[in-house]
Amino acid sequence: MNPLAEKITTEEGLQAAFQIREHVFVVEQEVDAAEEYDEFETTSVHFLALLDDIPVGTARWRFTSNGVKMERFAVLKEARGQGVGQALVEAVLKDIEMHPDGKGKKKYLHAQIHAMPLYAKFGFQQVGEQFEECAILHYKMELS
Repeated sequence: MNPLAEKITTEEGLQAAFQIREHVFVVEQEVDAAEEYDEFETTSVHFLALLDDIPVGTARWRFTSNGVKMERFAVLKEARGQGVGQALVEAVLKDIEMHPDGKGKKKYLHAQIHAMPLYAKFGFQQVGEQFEECAILHYKMELS
C-alpha cells in the first residue's frame, strides 16, 4: 500500500506524531528530549504519514523570519524505503503552497546528511557549510 501523509487535525494524531519523534530522535538518534520539543509545537503545522492505517512518519512546518522552515521529518525504521519520507515532503510542500501566506516564500530545512538525497529530489539545494545540531551533522537546504 502507498503511504498517505495528512495534516494533523486531532490531539490523537499529534500524540502519534510525538511518539514517532520520540522513537526516532530521542531513542534511536539519542537526541536530548529537552531539545526535541520546543516552543513551536503549538504554532507549527504538523503532518502524520500512515502505511496500512498505521502511523509511521511525521513532519512539521512553520513560518520564520527567513521564510518557511520544514522540520522534524521522522520515519520509523521499519517503514523506511517505502516512500514515506517522499509522501511527507510532497504533502508539506503542497500545504505550504495552499496557505495564503506561503506562496512565493523561500522554503528551507536543516537536513541530516543521509536525508539530503530525498530533499534534493524536490529541488532543494545545499546552502553553506556542514554544521552540527543535537550532535548530528546537517546541511541547510533551500528551495526558492
